[in-house]
Amino acid sequence: MKKDIEIPVVKDVYVAIIREWNEEFLDKDWNAYVINDKDTAIEMTMVVSKGFDDDRKTSIMRHNLGIVEPKSFKKIEVVQEDVLTLNNEFFVTFFANGTLHDKRFVFEKNTVTESNLTVVPLIDKEGIYAK
Repeated sequence: MKKDIEIPVVKDVYVAIIREWNEEFLDKDWNAYVINDKDTAIEMTMVVSKGFDDDRKTSIMRHNLGIVEPKSFKKIEVVQEDVLTLNNEFFVTFFANGTLHDKRFVFEKNTVTESNLTVVPLIDKEGIYAK
């Protein structure tokens, strides 16, 4: 029964929040991306995101990203500065090699800051990976 259920481990798929220049507003924005570092595409990619802490929570956002090609990335959403004071959760679900995968990525509150930036491969911009 339970022992017969195989839960695949998600490897080579990440969520990162990147600090990017916004030409329209002439300011820097925080943008969340899903990164596919696999050698195969991930399909039917869905991301559910929310911010929360002990006494506050944001509305739940749902994003259909479709296919994310191998060794590529897709933008999920813009993350507002005031939401970064909350825990930010991104629940990523996708098909790879005919199998359903899902993983929860969390950016803990107040960890997405300029002082924590590192270069994110594939995107080649400064950002922060989720744990």
